[in-house]
Amino acid sequence: MCWEFCNQQLLGLRLAAASLRLTMATEELEKILSDLLQPDNAVIQQATAQLKEALKHPLALSHLCQVMSSSQNPQIRQFAAVLVRRRLTKHWRKISAADQAMLKTLVLSTLQKETDHKVSLGLAQLAAVILKNEKLEKWPQMLQLIQRGARSQDPTQCEVGLLLLHSALELDPEVFAPHFKELLRLFHQTLNQRNQPATLYYSLRSLSTMVPVLGSDEMNLMSSMMPKVIAAIRELISVNETHAGEVMEVFDELMETEVSIIVQHLSAVVGFCLEVASNPSLGDNLRVKALSCISFLIKLKGKAILKHKLLSPILNALFPIMSAEPPPGQMDAEDEQTEEDIEDRAEVQTPKHFAAQVVDMLALHLPPEKLFPQLTPLMEPALLSTNPYHRKAGLMCLAVLAEGCGDHIRHKHLQPMLQVVCRALSDESQVVRNAALFALGQFSENLQPDIARYSDDIMPLLLRYLEGVQLAHTSHMAKAYYALENFVENLEGKISPYLPALMERMLTTLSSPGSPRVKELAVSAIGAIAQAARGSLLPYFQAIMDHLTAYLLTTREDLRPVQIQSVETLAVLASVMDREVFLPLANKCCQLGLELCDKVDDPDLRRCTYSLFGSLATVLEDAIEPYLPRITTLMIYSLKSTEGVESHGGTGNSFLLFDDEEEDEAEVEGEESLDEDEDDNSELSGLNVESAFMDEKDDACVALGEIATGASVVFLPFLEKCFQEVFVLLEHPNINVRKSAFNTLGHFCISLHRVCERDPSEPHSAARLQLLCTVLPAYIKGIREDKERQVVMEILESLARVLKTCRQEALRTPGQLTDLCQVIREVLEKKTVCQDPSLDEDEDEDCDEVAEYDSMLIEYAGEVIPALAEAAGGEAFAPYFAGFLPLLLNKMKPSCSSTDRSFAVGTMAEAVQGLGRASSAFVPRLLPVLMGAARDANREVRSNAVFGLGVLAEHGGEAMHEHYPKVLGLLSNIISQERNNRVADNVCGAVARMVMANPGGVPIGQIFPVLIHNLPLKDDLEEYKTVFCCINFIYEHDPQQVLQQIGELVRVSGSVLAKENIPSEGRNSLVSLLRNLSARCPSEFQAVVRSLPSEAATLVNAAVSSV
Repeated sequence: MCWEFCNQQLLGLRLAAASLRLTMATEELEKILSDLLQPDNAVIQQATAQLKEALKHPLALSHLCQVMSSSQNPQIRQFAAVLVRRRLTKHWRKISAADQAMLKTLVLSTLQKETDHKVSLGLAQLAAVILKNEKLEKWPQMLQLIQRGARSQDPTQCEVGLLLLHSALELDPEVFAPHFKELLRLFHQTLNQRNQPATLYYSLRSLSTMVPVLGSDEMNLMSSMMPKVIAAIRELISVNETHAGEVMEVFDELMETEVSIIVQHLSAVVGFCLEVASNPSLGDNLRVKALSCISFLIKLKGKAILKHKLLSPILNALFPIMSAEPPPGQMDAEDEQTEEDIEDRAEVQTPKHFAAQVVDMLALHLPPEKLFPQLTPLMEPALLSTNPYHRKAGLMCLAVLAEGCGDHIRHKHLQPMLQVVCRALSDESQVVRNAALFALGQFSENLQPDIARYSDDIMPLLLRYLEGVQLAHTSHMAKAYYALENFVENLEGKISPYLPALMERMLTTLSSPGSPRVKELAVSAIGAIAQAARGSLLPYFQAIMDHLTAYLLTTREDLRPVQIQSVETLAVLASVMDREVFLPLANKCCQLGLELCDKVDDPDLRRCTYSLFGSLATVLEDAIEPYLPRITTLMIYSLKSTEGVESHGGTGNSFLLFDDEEEDEAEVEGEESLDEDEDDNSELSGLNVESAFMDEKDDACVALGEIATGASVVFLPFLEKCFQEVFVLLEHPNINVRKSAFNTLGHFCISLHRVCERDPSEPHSAARLQLLCTVLPAYIKGIREDKERQVVMEILESLARVLKTCRQEALRTPGQLTDLCQVIREVLEKKTVCQDPSLDEDEDEDCDEVAEYDSMLIEYAGEVIPALAEAAGGEAFAPYFAGFLPLLLNKMKPSCSSTDRSFAVGTMAEAVQGLGRASSAFVPRLLPVLMGAARDANREVRSNAVFGLGVLAEHGGEAMHEHYPKVLGLLSNIISQERNNRVADNVCGAVARMVMANPGGVPIGQIFPVLIHNLPLKDDLEEYKTVFCCINFIYEHDPQQVLQQIGELVRVSGSVLAKENIPSEGRNSLVSLLRNLSARCPSEFQAVVRSLPSEAATLVNAAVSSV
């Protein structure tokens, strides 16, 4: 008995000692966690080291659980819950079954007793991690707690059950897949709860996480819940706007995965969002969220918006938002005088700015014919209002319409809209003038080439405006330069009268004292001027280079933006100046670019330097080889880099504690809360993507393509590695990066094709075939599956370029032609993902009522058709063209827009060129269509049709001969009354083709004087190749016809030779003709030359005497 008693006493002492040690260890751990929460870096660093040691103890998990369940400090309980979750994320499988069971029981029991919400959240997320490892069948108690709690009449228990459910769904919604219907029925019940915001919040958050993985069987239940969803969000708005904005993500999830449910309730959803957006008493974030939902719906279901007659309510809600005045004593961010003030407020989205983006989305995704009649009655009064903010709203509307409705504006509204904008540049209000500058910049960017015709009106206005802006008002100055740059860079030859004044201003600005920002703007403007002036900039080139060199070599940090802009402008100069002008500087520029990349770690600098390397490759060509190892290394680094994508953690220090568990970080989801200040304790509050790094990746991609084509042979050793890195980017989430990746792959194909041409060999041919066999299927997949129209248009443009360059080599793989034709047909039939092929059958599909971008996508696909014809050859392509023809003819219906008709006629005409002799089989179907289109009211349709008649005569062979009289009669009528220069030029080209194809079918004696009378050509200078080739043809077969017109021909030649942009083939034909005429009739020829103005005479004599 004594011995037994002693053993009992000893055991008791041991248990007490163990308990004491556990208590002490727990207290020590709690002290460490408390120190980690102190605002003292020294204390935190010491506690961090102590915690790392404590977590190595075999019983560390037990100690953490003890703290988690028993500490009196809620912050420490929460911290312990986070640490337990982190350990279990990695080590759950290493824990014994008994300890696992104990942990599951502990977590649920602790959660039910917890009174602090932040701690409850940590415990729920811990339970979610355990569930992800265990699955529901091994932990029925958790499902029971969820069901019992969520159905409880006790709000606290209901909140706990739904919090637990939301945490588990957020981590792995598939765990609950067998119970989705049951959960949806549960939400039907919980969303009826009033005055229980937490219940509504977690119900809606849970719904958001479930939506992406719901099956079709569950969607009916989801659809019937939408009225309750809207009512619940409306109630949450009155309690907590932040949470209301978060739960509105349920709309985003539905639009992303099952937009048909939203469409079933479209009027209710849009009405609710407009109600929120229009309420000025609500916060900006919530109102912007509502506008964002409307914007996304317009993008996805523009036709449904029209069908449900929602356009008018949307516009009527947007205009008061856009017209709102800022609070007294404040300005809208963009109207601040200095850019520093703008930057301080730039990251805050306001309803006013987002409302303009919604109008932009309407312009991009709705037919202009539907949008303008509804928008004009709102814009016109705003533009005439005495309130400057109303006038500003009207101008902002004009500005954002330019991209999506460009064709419509160019054809029907350009002059009056431009007059409104130009008048607004002189408005008494700076607010209005700022908006006018933005509108003019947008017009200049999107309404080319038509807007360039107004250069004599706009350029003096802009130059005068610049003179009046105070240098200190950098924001206003930047807006003026924005408008100027966008306008001048597309002026081409029309810039000549203004070049001296422009360059004097820019060079004076660079020479005079001033802020770095003003000099940056001037350097940027020089790049835009160079785009238009090209070789005409030569007199200013040395002065420009002197200034740029100084900035390129600077080490001053405040001049860094000027340095970056100098690199960008230098890249423009390298691409537009004559090669012999820039070649002496090219090596030095290459070295300088590499040195800057080594010395300065800046994504914008690298981006501009990459553009410089791309331009230099066209100058140096093979001589760029010594620099390629370093250049490609830098660019590949940028392609692979994840810089700029940053996880923003909270203020807690737990990230420092798990250096050995980095691989687990991705598995840990962000914490949610009901308290606005809980973000401070979130482990992962989100990702931020810096656009500068995306721009760097984008420009690196573009530059690699330029280098590949500019230095094809010497680039070959780097091609494979670069290809691998670019190919990965086809799936990149950034639209511009994807566009550049697809584009660059096409340049790689073209580069390798040039290598094969310069250095033919079996390995090179095999490499080209392998590359094409990889790239073209990727193009097909991208055209079918990419959701963004801009990306698909880029792919189609690149595909056409590859086909035109590589020709039959691109189609060597069996089935390639069929596959490419099939995907182009899918675009024409609007069956690709980006065209929303899931349109309801009863939605209006009128040919003339589609958004311009949708028409543009079809046009890009149409450009691939002639490229395919040329690559495949007429006989091989004829059956495919027969399949395309009905789709093209369908665009010729009277109900179709002029843009669609022009596209169809142009595509058919260019395809005939590719078909060659095989086009004769299509004469019966094409000729009547082209004859009718040549009488069309639209000048572009007429122009394309006349061109088409010419090429059909050229290639149609005998099938066309019998139709010559009526075609010539039609062309004669057109030329006698046509006022459009381009159409008249095309008539000359068509007649020339008819003469060369069948001279016996044309009364040359009658038509030749008329042809000469209509020279020189005014607009379509490409037709000079055909016209002078024809005159040489007539001279060879019937010289007397030409000799009778020698005086007129020589006079015309003087005008033609004075033009710089004449195609070389046309110029060579003209020179050949002049030499023949000079040799055949020297005295008569020289007599005519002497009668010419001295400049023209000099040009003609120089042409005749040239070797």
